This record gives sequence, C-alpha cells and structure tokens, in this order.
Amino acid sequence: MVSLNRREITDDTIDACRRGDREAFRALYDAYKDKVYSICFYYFHGDSAAAADGTQQVFLKLITNIGQFRGTADFSTWLYRLVTNTCVDEARLTRARDARTAKEVVLDSLARPGSQEEDLVRAERARSVQEALSALPSKFRLPLLLRYFDDLSYEEMAVALGCSMGTVASRLSRGHRMLASKLEALRGS
Repeated sequence: MVSLNRREITDDTIDACRRGDREAFRALYDAYKDKVYSICFYYFHGDSAAAADGTQQVFLKLITNIGQFRGTADFSTWLYRLVTNTCVDEARLTRARDARTAKEVVLDSLARPGSQEEDLVRAERARSVQEALSALPSKFRLPLLLRYFDDLSYEEMAVALGCSMGTVASRLSRGHRMLASKLEALRGS
C-alpha cells in the first residue's frame, strides 16, 4: 500500500498551484485521488457515492485553499487534514443517506444468487468489519483508518487530526477496544 507521504510533490508544483496552474492541480489530483477516495470510502461506510462526493469536496477545497498551505508541514499532512475535515463535514450532511444506503447494501447482499460458500463467508466477514468500523464514532474511526489504511505514523496522525500524539494513542486504543467489542457482538448474533 502506497501512503500519501511517499508521493513526490515538489515545492514548484505547490507554487504553480498557488498561481492557478491547471496542470499542477492535475498533477496533485493524479497523485492523491485514489488515496483520498479510499479514506472517504471507508469513512462513509463503503458508500461509493458519498466517497466520490467527499473526494470531490476535498479537491474543491484544495483548489480554493491551496494558498493557506504554508509549507511548515508536509503537503500530504495538510491534505490529510483537508480529508479529515471534509469527511466530518460531509457526514453531518449525509446521515440519512448513509442509513438508507446501509439498508440497501444488506438487501442487495441477501438478493444475490447463491455463490461459493468460501466467497460468502469472506464477504460476510468483510461486511461485519465494515459495519463495526462504520459504527464507531468519528473521533475513533478516523485514527483507525489513517493508521491501518494509510499507514500514518502517530506524529502524522496527530497533525492530520489536530491533536496530540497522546490523544492519537488514546483514541487508537479505545477504538481498538470498541471495534473488538462490536465485532464480538456481531459474531454472537
């Protein structure tokens, strides 16, 4: 898995974006679109439409706010902060759609014709993990996503989430416990 912070974006590219260079924005988009979408996808409970909307919002914010990037941190850290804020903002606006989509996903999975037993078990496990992760409060879900899907360090997560490394560690620990509890409850039902 390639992390955002391993991608090369030069200071010249950022400066060109500040001047409104469309090709520079295209380079940023091409470099980061998949990772931004991935974070949004998992944050929004596997809802591809919400993930696409969130991704679009991130890049709109990037275009309009690139002048606020001061270069005191890595560009990828600043971008993660945009992603985090956008996910939280979009979640506030789409709670009803998320609930409707979750019901549709369950109904779709029940309506599918029979498949291999192994595929069914694997899909059920993936759905259970996604459901449990989606049920976590945002402040515990985001650190788990950033740590395990994007392999960020505690320091990078602290900057992206706007909190201390101790808070990151605490939220990860509590998120792990909450996730384990939810998975155990799902397994028992």
